[in-house]
Amino acid sequence: MHIVRALICALAALSLASPGFPADGKPQAAAQAKGQAQAAKRKAAEPQAAQGGKQEPEARGDEAAKPFSDCPDCPEMLVIPPGSFEMGSPADEAGRYRDEVPRHRVTLGAAFALGKTEVTQGQWRALMGNNPSYFAACGELCPVEQVTWNDAQQYLLKLSAKTGKPYRLPTEAEWEYAARAGTTTPFYTGNCIGTDEANYDGNYDYGQCHAGRRNNRGRTLPVGSFAANLYGLYDMHGNVSEWVDDCWHDDYEGAPTDGSSWSSRPCDKHVLRGGSWKFEPRTLGAPLRAGGGAADAGGRDGVRVARPLP
Repeated sequence: MHIVRALICALAALSLASPGFPADGKPQAAAQAKGQAQAAKRKAAEPQAAQGGKQEPEARGDEAAKPFSDCPDCPEMLVIPPGSFEMGSPADEAGRYRDEVPRHRVTLGAAFALGKTEVTQGQWRALMGNNPSYFAACGELCPVEQVTWNDAQQYLLKLSAKTGKPYRLPTEAEWEYAARAGTTTPFYTGNCIGTDEANYDGNYDYGQCHAGRRNNRGRTLPVGSFAANLYGLYDMHGNVSEWVDDCWHDDYEGAPTDGSSWSSRPCDKHVLRGGSWKFEPRTLGAPLRAGGGAADAGGRDGVRVARPLP
């Protein structure tokens, strides 16, 4: 009888759960749990070959995996280990663009620190004294947006002056390496992604995934609303696009293979990565690239900070 009663209670608790986002846009633990469960179910159903396997990122100790912050209002940072990966998209990847080729091996010889989340409106306001965001009503925990590449540079200068640490934007190679977190599939969720795993225009689907169509929120959400990747990074797919340091190039011919920034200042355009709430899921993929002028800004453009480690 005790066992039967326990099962009945468990089923009742499940039926009362309310995953998703309330009206104020704040994330719930149930939403994260649902996203994790759906991702695990999808991966289990995919054949290992289709998932692309892993590139065996270097294991991190418990201390390295813990977030740290250089000041109370500074972004939380995570240590990203050194390693190698294949940058760009393979020939058989759905929706591949020609600016994602040639695929090439990149080796990052040293660990670096990367923001656990996109810079939030609260973090930006605390340092810059303003909030440029179109979605300011979303709140202090939502990503700052309408940030130009030039704006990001000013934020980094002030953050470096405040902390005494050399903050910068991640390089394009660092960003993709961190987003993949050892995976070789388009998304760190596998070959598919759904609206329970990222914030994007759910009116569209990726390939034949049939994953969460018509759930189009039409705005940003608080950072960390979905499950993190294997490096502990949130929102590497969707929410807001993220500026990186590199100048825009039409393809990877001649790109560096050591993870450094591919820049020749000044340049007409810089690179944005990760897609956003406004775009279809294809644009969220780890190899997907976009470009924008240094003074361009929109309600989809944000920033994630990086810095070298001692």
